[in-house]
Amino acid sequence: MRFILLNIALLLSIGLFAQKENKYIRSGNDLYAEENYKEAEVDYMKALEANPASSKGQFNLGDALYKQENYEDASKIFNNQAELLSDKSERSDAYYNLGNSLLKENKFPESIDAYKKALRNNPNNMEAKYNMEYAKQKLEQQQQQQKDDKKDDKKDDKKDDKKQDKEKQDKEKQDKEKQDKEKQDKEKQDKEDQQKKKQDEQEGDQNQEKQQQPQPQQISKKDAQRMLEALKDNEKKTLEKLKLQKMKAGNSKKVEKDW
Repeated sequence: MRFILLNIALLLSIGLFAQKENKYIRSGNDLYAEENYKEAEVDYMKALEANPASSKGQFNLGDALYKQENYEDASKIFNNQAELLSDKSERSDAYYNLGNSLLKENKFPESIDAYKKALRNNPNNMEAKYNMEYAKQKLEQQQQQQKDDKKDDKKDDKKDDKKQDKEKQDKEKQDKEKQDKEKQDKEKQDKEDQQKKKQDEQEGDQNQEKQQQPQPQQISKKDAQRMLEALKDNEKKTLEKLKLQKMKAGNSKKVEKDW
C-alpha cells in the first residue's frame, strides 16, 4: 500500500511538471506568433526547467534564438536535438533547422552536410533539398571569391614588390648623387684650400721681402720743420756768400793803362 502511494505521488509530481511545461510552451508559442521572440525564449527556458528533456521546449527555443539571429546557440540546440530525436521526420526537421542556422553563419560546407542528413532521414523534405542546392551555390561563390582574392593578393604583392624595387632604386640613386655631390664639394673645397694656402704662402714671402728691404726713416713733423728751416738757412747763407764773392770780384778788377 505504501508503494502504491509513492507511485501515485510520483505520477502527480510528473503531471504537475508536465502541466507547467505545457503552460510555458503554449505561452512561448503565443509570444513567438506575436514576434516577441525574446519573451518567447524566456518561456521556453522555463518549460525546460520543468522538463529538461522536453523536445518541444528545446526545438522551439532553437527557433526563438534563430529569429533573434543568435545562430550559434541555435545551431547547438538543433544539433543536440537531431542526435537525440528518434523520430526520423522530427530528426529531419532538426537537421534542416541546423542547416539553416549554419547557412546564416556562412558555414556552407557544414550547412550542406546538415541538409544531406535531413534528406537521409526524410527524402521528401524538399525545403532541405532546395536549401542544400542554394548552399552549394554559395560555397562555389565563396571559393571563387577566395581564388579571386588570392589572385588580387598576388597582384598586390607584385605591385608592392615593384614599388619596393623602385623605392630601393630611387634611394640608391639619391645616395649615389649625394655621395657624388659630397665628393665634388670636397674636391672643390680642397682645391680652394690649396689655392688659399698657396696665396697665403706667396703673400708671406712678399711680406718677408718687404721686411728685408730698407724702409724709409720716418721723421716727426717737428724734425721735418727743423730740417726745412735748416735748408732755408743754408740757402740764405749760400746766396749771401755768392753775393759777397761777386762784390769782391768787382773790386779787385784791374784797370788797364792807357798807353
